[in-house]
Amino acid sequence: MKPLIFFFIFMLSNFLSAQTKEIEFANLGKYAEKNKNVKPPKALFYGNSITEGWVNAMPQYFTKNNYEGRGISGQTSAQLLLRFRQDVIDLKPKIIIIKIGTNDIAENNGPYNEKFTLDNIESMVEIAKQNKIKVILASVLPASEYVWRKSITNVAEKIISLNKGILKLAQKHKIPYLDYHSKLKNSIGGLDKDMAEDGVHPTLKCYEIMAVMAKDAIDKRK
Repeated sequence: MKPLIFFFIFMLSNFLSAQTKEIEFANLGKYAEKNKNVKPPKALFYGNSITEGWVNAMPQYFTKNNYEGRGISGQTSAQLLLRFRQDVIDLKPKIIIIKIGTNDIAENNGPYNEKFTLDNIESMVEIAKQNKIKVILASVLPASEYVWRKSITNVAEKIISLNKGILKLAQKHKIPYLDYHSKLKNSIGGLDKDMAEDGVHPTLKCYEIMAVMAKDAIDKRK
C-alpha cells in the first residue's frame, strides 16, 4: 500500500503545482500592492525583463518624469494582455509604451506564432484606445541569439519580421512607432557587448540611449 500512497501524494503534488502555475501565469501579484498607491502617471512602460530592468537601472529617470514601469521578467505578449487591465487601465496613464515580443520568439510559453503575438499586441492597443490612453508601439530590441535557449534559430530575422508587423500595426492605428532596433543593432542584427552583455538585456549605456528616445516620443505624443 505504501507505494500506492506515495504515488497518490506525488500525483496530488503535481496537480497542485500545475494549478498554482496556471493561477500565476500572468503574475498578477507582482504589482498588486504597488498599484494601490500609484497616482496616474504621465507614461507607463509595459513589457518584460527589459522594462523591469530599466526601472531598476534608472529609477530617477522614471521618478522625475512621472513615468511608471510594469515589466515582468520572462513574460510574453499573452501574459501582458491578461494583466493589461490591472497593470495599465486601472492606473489611468496618459500614455503607454508597449514593448513586447522577444520572449514570444524565444518560446518561453510554447511555440512561436508571429500572428498570435501581433494579435495580442493589437488587442492591447485597442483596449488602451477605448480607455483614452495614448499608445506608442516600440520595436523589439535586436538579438542574434538567446543564451537561455540556444535552440531557437534565426533570431535576428524573426525579430526583424515581428518589428515589421509592429510597424504595420502602428501605421494601421495611426500611432507612433518607437524604433529602438534600428538605432541599436549591430552588423549581425544583435546587440554589441557594451549594449547588452548577454546579447539581450541592456546595459546602463543602452538604457540611456533608449531613455532619450522614449522621452522624445512621449513628449511628442502629448
